[in-house]
Amino acid sequence: QVQLVESGGGLVQPGGSLTLSCAASTTRFAVNGMAWYHQAPGKERALIAAITSGGRSSVADSVKGRFDITRDNAKNTISLQMNSLKPDDTGVYICAASYDYTLTNFEFWGRGTEVTVSS
Repeated sequence: QVQLVESGGGLVQPGGSLTLSCAASTTRFAVNGMAWYHQAPGKERALIAAITSGGRSSVADSVKGRFDITRDNAKNTISLQMNSLKPDDTGVYICAASYDYTLTNFEFWGRGTEVTVSS
């Protein structure tokens, strides 16, 4: 089992910045693949950024140039730096993880942290 705890969500003005964090813990295996998903209100969850313990990363085109994903293996955390936020970025940001070195397929999920971009 893997437990993922997100933090850092909140209310931010359009054009502002916010950084989300996700801390992972496991009693069996280290997680290697970790990611951030975005679920807009009334919409399906979408992968926006992922990173492996080896440093490979991917960012969705929709947020490329605005969002950046980083990982601290020593602290077993990932962060999502969100810049130039838009109202469409509003929603729940969910941390995901896998034992595998993957950027796309995840089997463990956090509860999410809410981000609201509004004036």
